[in-house]
Amino acid sequence: MKRLLRQIDSEISALGGKRSRSRASIIEVFFRSGRHLTVDELTSEVRARNRDIGAATVYRTLKLLSRLGYAKELDFGEGARRYESSLTAHHDHLVCTGCGNVSEFEEPRIERLQDEVAKKHGFVPTMHRLAIYGTCPRCLSPQPRETAE
Repeated sequence: MKRLLRQIDSEISALGGKRSRSRASIIEVFFRSGRHLTVDELTSEVRARNRDIGAATVYRTLKLLSRLGYAKELDFGEGARRYESSLTAHHDHLVCTGCGNVSEFEEPRIERLQDEVAKKHGFVPTMHRLAIYGTCPRCLSPQPRETAE
């Protein structure tokens, strides 16, 4: 993590940016979370460590990480953008429309099929995103009923 923070700091400095403890804290929490976070979710996690860091600083840091290629901005149609690390291998997403949980999956057969479809149409893909929307197992399981006494 320290090496990653130094590398990001170096790139920010090369762009004329300044070192910031707040920014370093945000970046560390973001990468350690391993989740698809909204600005509000990340702000809550960061503020648990340092109450002085605001949502605007978190937002600017995520935008900077995206611009530098360390984070991806995702829109699953929930009204808030989510961010994930760009340091992981390519994967696709399962999005629960009940609770909003986002899970990652890798499926080589889907990747091969997408390549075949592109080739068949003479298309050269540079990237793709796949999100499957539905209901997760937790939301599907029947909730225990309260019994009247």
